[in-house]
Amino acid sequence: MAKILIVDDEPAVVLLMTFILEKVGHTITKAYNGQEALKALGVNPPDPSAELPELILLDVMMPIVDGYTVAITLRNDPRAAVVPILVITAKTDMRQMFNALPNVKAFFNKPFDPQALRDTVAKILKGGV
Repeated sequence: MAKILIVDDEPAVVLLMTFILEKVGHTITKAYNGQEALKALGVNPPDPSAELPELILLDVMMPIVDGYTVAITLRNDPRAAVVPILVITAKTDMRQMFNALPNVKAFFNKPFDPQALRDTVAKILKGGV
C-alpha cells in the first residue's frame, strides 16, 4: 500500500486518520503543523535525501505554518510538487484558495466518514478524483 503523510494540528484527528488508513495497509507519517511537514518532506530546510510520501493529507488551519502555505511551498519545489494533496478542512469555503494549485487533488470536510476517507484516498492514489 501507500506511504501517506498526515498533517494536522489536532492529535485526535491524526490518530483517527492513522487508524483508518493503517487498517487498510497504508504506512503513515505524521506532522502536527506545516513547519514539521516541510521539514519531513525535505523542503525546508532542503534535504534531497528525505523520502517523499505518495499522498499528503493536509489540514488548512494550523499554527506556525498553515496548510495553504504548505501547499504553495510544495507546488514551488520541483521535487515535492509531484506529491498529490488531499486537503482536509472544517471550513468548506477554502476550496477557492486552492483552485490554482495543481498538486491539490481533492477536498475532504471534517467531520468525515471513515469509509469515504478510505475511498477518496484510494481514488487519488489510483490517479483519479
